[in-house]
Parts: sequence; structure tokens; C-alpha cells
Amino acid sequence: MGSRSDGDDPSTSESLLLITTEDRQQRRSNTSSSPATAVVVFSTVVAVSGSYVFGSAVGFSSPAQTGIMEDLSMSLEEYSVFGSILTIGAMVGAVMSGKIADQLGRRRVSWLLDVGRLLIGYGIGVLSYVVPVYIAEITPQNLRGAFTTVNQLMICIGVSVMWLIGTFIHWRSLALIGIIPCMLQILGLLFIPESPRWLAKIGLWKECEYALQQLRGENADISEEAAEIRDYTETLDQISESGVFDLFQPEYAKSLIIGVGLMVLQQFGGVNAIAFYANSIFISAGFSSSIGSIAMVIVQVPFTLLGVLLMDVSGRRPLLMVSAAGTCLGCFLTGISFLLQDLQENKGVSPILALVGVLVFTGSFSLGMGGIPWVIMSEIFPINIKGSAGSLVTVVNWFGSWVVSYAFNFLMKFSTEGTFFMFSSICCVTVLFVAKLVPETKGRTLEEIQASMNPFIVN
Repeated sequence: MGSRSDGDDPSTSESLLLITTEDRQQRRSNTSSSPATAVVVFSTVVAVSGSYVFGSAVGFSSPAQTGIMEDLSMSLEEYSVFGSILTIGAMVGAVMSGKIADQLGRRRVSWLLDVGRLLIGYGIGVLSYVVPVYIAEITPQNLRGAFTTVNQLMICIGVSVMWLIGTFIHWRSLALIGIIPCMLQILGLLFIPESPRWLAKIGLWKECEYALQQLRGENADISEEAAEIRDYTETLDQISESGVFDLFQPEYAKSLIIGVGLMVLQQFGGVNAIAFYANSIFISAGFSSSIGSIAMVIVQVPFTLLGVLLMDVSGRRPLLMVSAAGTCLGCFLTGISFLLQDLQENKGVSPILALVGVLVFTGSFSLGMGGIPWVIMSEIFPINIKGSAGSLVTVVNWFGSWVVSYAFNFLMKFSTEGTFFMFSSICCVTVLFVAKLVPETKGRTLEEIQASMNPFIVN
């Protein structure tokens, strides 16, 4: 970590990071109405092609479950391994994502299937960190929230397409469809600029300004934004590059608690249990899995789009709290449905209540809890720890996803209603966590957010 002599004025170091109110207001007036240029839009589209792959991989296991188990004579335990092994690969990819961003027979076929899903998991583990960070670093502050949330919109579209067409086509054809967005992203990456903030971090100032000019438009005045990036980066250059263990220093505690906390609560709220095993939930509740999956598609995409539109209007905190409260209600209704089923009461109401509960959860999660934790993760960590912190937060997210997706079938065997009541309780805790700890980041530059959350980095 950086140091100063005893005679240095403490306010000097702090002032290096904390921009004066007048400067902030001036910079806001210059950048608050920055338009969405064609380069920003195209770069975002290319980046979120990977998010579509992410979503299609998550959405694949639900409609494919019956076909794979029948064709390959898989047991429930073996399919649980297949469903959850995606998250193992994602954890490996997540561990490496920060550094990368900074620098024959049925049994054999089943094994190959697991290997393929593991490799897909590795790829989406990297993408789950890199995509929101890249979008956050290239977009102007007035559009950052909405554009970064497009990441979640494309994940939802990927999941929805898999759920929808998976009810009509064979699982092998379903798997092949996932190749298309991968190829589009590979081609698109040849034509988009690098993140100006990453270029500044490695000292390529001319390239940084060139990329920023490309992103803001040929005639845009980038002097204020470029100066702010340069000032903040030069300040952080006084501090040595931080590793994983440096993240646990007191000066980073607030950012780390918020980043890790949101990811833990997102996953243990049950989202991937419902995403991976929606069909089996509907079947267990006595409802048509095909109708249920189509209904989820109808709800998921519009609510995610609504979240994108509201992100930079209402702010992050209100959307998060409304979203978490909705997921709490959705899980509670689903739990009540299974409780009534076990008690053999209101048998006609139970399947409908399960459908309503899952749809309330899906819509509410899509509104905020799906995308906003990733938006906030991309905003709160200073550039000198962003790689290590991003890797840690993403690993935590995928570890939680693995625990839930692997354990879900076994939890459902033990207690169906108890499983959903547990998810509901965790979603309730999320509301309190956001209300007490999560800051509002709407309308602030990345440098402002990071300086305010970590004001004593230089010590």
C-alpha cells in the first residue's frame, strides 16, 4: 500500500481522491447530457452478445432435463451434477476474470456433456465480470445504469429463448443454437474500442483520449472527462497494485461488504433454482411445464426492459428494494402452494398459486435484483483493486449459484414448502441490507463513487 511521511497533511491525500463540489457540479453540467453515440451502442451490443450466451446456458437445463435424463438414462443425482457443473466452470472463469481483464456409451456421453457444460461455465464466468465492467467504463454517467443493465436484459432474453424453443425442439438442437451469438461476438470484438479507463490504468494516455473521443463522438468535448480520469488514475498510481488479500484492508471494507453481500443475497434468494429447474417446479406443483415456461418468458423480458428504463430515473436503491420485496412475496406464495399440496387442501388453487408465485418472483427479480448488483459491482471498486475485487465478487456469486443449483433437487425432496420459505426469508433480508448499506450511485461519475466510498485509500 502507498504511504506518506509523518509531516504530510492528511487532507492532501484525501483531496487527491475527493473532487471539490464545484468541480463536480461543473463536470456534471458538461457530461450529464452526453448522447448515446453509435460507437457506444455498437460496443454495448457486442459486449452483451456474451450475456445472451450466459442466459442461454442457464436456461438450457430446464427444458432439456426430461430429454437428457431419458436419452442418456441419467439419474436425478447425475442431472443435478450436470445442471450445477456450469457454475463450477464459472467459478474457475471468475477466479481468472479479473486478471484476464487486467492483463462413447451413455456413461461416456454423459461425461462429455458435463465437460462441455464445464467449459461453457468457464466462459460465462469470465463474461459475467468483464461485460458489466466494460459497459460501465465506456458509457457516460447519465446512461451508465441503463446500458449496464442491458447485460441482464440479454441474459433474460437468452434464458427466455431457451425456455421457449426448448419446449418444441430436441435438446441437442437447442445446444447448437448457442453457437450463433458466440460467433457474432467474436466478429464484433474486432471493431470496438478498448475501455478508456483501462488504457489510462496502463499509462496509454493518447490511446485513452482517442478511445474516449470515439465513444463520445467526433465533435464532443472530452477534456473534462479525460482530465477527471487522468487525475484519479494518477492518484491511484501512487498506490501499489492490490492483490486479493489486500482487499480485506479497512479502507476497502465498505465496497467489499456491499459487493459480496449483494451477490450472496442474489444467489441464495433462489434465482438459479427457479431458472435451472422451472419445469420440475411446475410439474411438482401439478401445473403444465410448457405453459409455465411460456408464461415466465412473457413476464421476464418486459420486466427486465422496464428495469433498464427506470435505472437512471428512479435510481438503484428504490428498484433494488422493490425487486427484493417482490421476490420475497413470490417465494412465499410458491411455498404456500406446496404447503397446501402437502396438506391436500385447495387442490385446484395450489397449481395456480405456484404459477403466480414463480411469475411474481421472475418479474420482480428481472426488475432489479438480476442486473443491479452487477451494475453496482462495476461502479464501486477503485481501478487499482477492480480486477481482484471483481474476481472475488464473481466467484462468490457463482459459488452461491452452484450451492443452490446442486442442492435444490435434494432440498425439494426434503421439504418443498420449506425450500421456498427459506428463499423468501433471504429475500426479506435483502431489503434490509439494501436499505441500510447500499448507496445510491445514479448520476455520479465512477471516480466520484469510488472516491466517496473509499476516501482514505491513500494513507
